[in-house]
Amino acid sequence: MDEPVTATAGVDQPSAERLADALRDAADPQWLGQARSRVAADPASLPVLFATAGRRCGRGELVAVPGWHADEAARTLLLVTVAETGSTAELVAAATDCYQQGDGAERRAVLKALPLLPVGEQAVPLLHDAIRTNDTRLLAAALGPYARHLAQPMWRQAVLKCVFTGVPLTVVHDLDARADAELGVMLAGLYTERTAAGRTLPDDALALLARLSPSTTTRQEG
Repeated sequence: MDEPVTATAGVDQPSAERLADALRDAADPQWLGQARSRVAADPASLPVLFATAGRRCGRGELVAVPGWHADEAARTLLLVTVAETGSTAELVAAATDCYQQGDGAERRAVLKALPLLPVGEQAVPLLHDAIRTNDTRLLAAALGPYARHLAQPMWRQAVLKCVFTGVPLTVVHDLDARADAELGVMLAGLYTERTAAGRTLPDDALALLARLSPSTTTRQEG
């Protein structure tokens, strides 16, 4: 069973070099170098190696890179290798295939890798899929730095879904910069509904609502 999303998830966006350094103590560090060389020479080998990375490199958290696990880092580096050796179209196709054919952990790895891949807006459909699922860890991964490519209405809906599902808002990249009056209206409506039912919003959502619509919480607390 997947562990719950923690408040640190999605906060850190490391470089490929930092991920590689953090994996030097992985369960099988030599395997990753060999796997990257194989992908560079034969891109068709990616799906099998991508699926194998968790078993070969481990799945533990990387102390040096908060919010990341070894399998996520290894899979990200495999996709970075595709980016270094193939065309953008090939990279988008590879990332999409790894996402669509992967399990939850593999899908999260693709989503977390996107900010490091030169795919422009072409991988946004993967974010849409992740936001529609009931997997809160996919939702959290979809709201990292690559979410800058999400249209504002979809981004607002994703933030609201975090509130509904208990995903900490710390996972949302650039939350304060993107949060707007419309998001404040949506949160205020949810706040009113929950208050009427004798419930409330999570503390981080209340804090965001207070920043966006201070009169709402003041009026209803008075």
